[in-house]
Amino acid sequence: MSKASMKSFFRTDMLLYLSILFLVEFVRGAALISFLPIYGDKALGLDLDVIGAAITAHYLTDTGLKLAIGYLLDRLSVRTVVSIGLLFSLIGIFAMQFADASWVFITAAAIYGIGISPIWIVCLTKVKEEQRATQMGFLYTIWLVGLGSGPVVTNLLLDFNLELTYWVMVGVALAAWLLSLFISGARSMHIDIVPFRQQLSILGSRLRDMKLLLPGMVLQTLGAGMLLPILPSFAVNGLGMTATHYSILLIIGGGCTVVGLIPMGKLSDSFGKKYFLIVGFLAFGIVLFALTQQPPLALALFWAFVLGVSYAAVLPAWNALLAAYVPPGQQGLGWGVFSTVEGIGGIVGPIIGGFIATHYSESSVVGLAGIMFIVISLFYVFFPFRLFKGETLPPANGTK
Repeated sequence: MSKASMKSFFRTDMLLYLSILFLVEFVRGAALISFLPIYGDKALGLDLDVIGAAITAHYLTDTGLKLAIGYLLDRLSVRTVVSIGLLFSLIGIFAMQFADASWVFITAAAIYGIGISPIWIVCLTKVKEEQRATQMGFLYTIWLVGLGSGPVVTNLLLDFNLELTYWVMVGVALAAWLLSLFISGARSMHIDIVPFRQQLSILGSRLRDMKLLLPGMVLQTLGAGMLLPILPSFAVNGLGMTATHYSILLIIGGGCTVVGLIPMGKLSDSFGKKYFLIVGFLAFGIVLFALTQQPPLALALFWAFVLGVSYAAVLPAWNALLAAYVPPGQQGLGWGVFSTVEGIGGIVGPIIGGFIATHYSESSVVGLAGIMFIVISLFYVFFPFRLFKGETLPPANGTK
């Protein structure tokens, strides 16, 4: 990233957005990867399919509101949209202390999902056209540091005190909401004033243009979503890990991803997206298969390293490619629509993963997810990247 683009990317308002994003993803990672699965299983005695339903409820509200939030971000101040959303998330986290019944557990997770989208979409709209993969690599670094540190801290605290773990999550969610009140009240996004119906027409045109990408969008999040409700129990039952071992595995995988994102983003900017997507998804699928063979701890930690590097290769390349389809002037609405499409897999995945794990085994879920990622890799082998050389589409009708 050049000094000029870095200076632009690190404006005062962007530092505030990134701080809020980190706190939001810290709580999300803590809740979805550790607290909900472990608390639901150990403390409440819920089946994995109920835990999967709660995670799906979270993604259902998160995904379902992305279109509306994108529309609102194009018309209201960032502070209004982000702060109201984060207030709902705080309420959802706070309600989890009363989750002594399955429906309360699921409802609290759903309310929590309301406020996740706005800050992420705001950050995406700040990424510049030039060096998209590089800037997205940095953005994903912040996202992953938050998402990864949340479950690591939670795992360590869960061994010590369940109640303390919960109140740490509440405290971090409260801090994110308080920081959102310092966002400028001005509508800072540059947009073209285009009637909503015409904006939907423009977005419909973009979706038709990107129809070849839609299967990959859904399958990627479906495979990841299937793993969410079963990861802690698979680490214990399938890999024989303790909570500390699981934390080390997350640190290795997440750390390698964080370290690799910016270099991989720069390489992706220089050499194109194709091979990063093919090799990244292929390695991801193969490693998931390898983990179902119950490897010893040292080998499992090595596979975590490979997973982290693979994820670092995929993320900036995929999102930079997707960014080419966001209509100029309707960034909030555009990212909202595309994030909604991606979120379909996240909605369905946890239910499928929880059901399979309850009726078969956690290893079955991991193996099936591995197959899906290998299929995605083959999909990109035959994907016509030559049609999108430069990954920038011409303006749709109605845009400048």
